[in-house]
Amino acid sequence: MAVHDDCKLRFLELKAKRTHRFVVFKIEEKQKQVVVEKIGEPTQSYEDFAACLPENECRYAVYDFDFVTAENCQKSRIFFIAWSPDTARVRSKMIYASSKDRFKRELDGIQVELQATDPTEMGLDVIKSRAN
Repeated sequence: MAVHDDCKLRFLELKAKRTHRFVVFKIEEKQKQVVVEKIGEPTQSYEDFAACLPENECRYAVYDFDFVTAENCQKSRIFFIAWSPDTARVRSKMIYASSKDRFKRELDGIQVELQATDPTEMGLDVIKSRAN
């Protein structure tokens, strides 16, 4: 599975320049490559991000989560989310599962990984608990 250069570029912008809150990626099965599907502005919320993930299709996503620690320090964690809803096509789930590690290696700087099959597995409470 190839990874389009734009994927790495947008991830670096999120990581280094913080110009994006999130990036959603999809696999173009015909071209056999991962491409950028949607980019979230820095002002967009976690709810905006979650709403971008299709109900019946798999996606990869990275999300830049800002939070304040118990010591009152402002921090940020970059989450990699493998979205694979139960209602997605079996073939699609297999392609995403088999390509995930290779794709993740292209994105240097991911701090937390989540696998989600329904919205409750990647709710804001889950993100907060995994961030620390």
